[in-house]
Amino acid sequence: MSRAAPLWLRLGSIAFGLLVLVLPLPDVLDALRPHLLALVLVYWALEAPGNAGIAAAWLAGLLADVLAGTLLGEQALRMAVLVFLVQRFRAQLRFFPAWQQAAAVGLMLLNDLVLMLLLRGIAGAGLPPPGVLLAPLLGTLLWPWVFLLLDALRLRHRERSTPR
Repeated sequence: MSRAAPLWLRLGSIAFGLLVLVLPLPDVLDALRPHLLALVLVYWALEAPGNAGIAAAWLAGLLADVLAGTLLGEQALRMAVLVFLVQRFRAQLRFFPAWQQAAAVGLMLLNDLVLMLLLRGIAGAGLPPPGVLLAPLLGTLLWPWVFLLLDALRLRHRERSTPR
């Protein structure tokens, strides 16, 4: 039985995260945009660590930098750090109940926000709108749903690919 997630699911979920990043939204909602790419990368780092490493996160972050027009390498570094943290604490995170896992992901997203502010401060790129401060909270609330959706898709593929 193949336990690996299909490539189309991994790449498709990352592409969807990138699409949400550049999807035009009204100014009020734009600041509250969840960092879906980060949530997708966290999921794959938890569930398929051999296929979603730091290099994949770096490449996805570079794509996000190019698509969003941000400082080149900013999101790449942030996504690499995020996946590193997930890989470092993977054994603990996998056995947390859903609410604790969501809280841990929220803390990692908060770390991501602090890293973003630090990088932008060093580069002199200016501060993002204040609504960005709510993005980790929104990511924390979305995490269980993102996890359940991707897990259901991955398990559905596994069931279809098993010989009967």
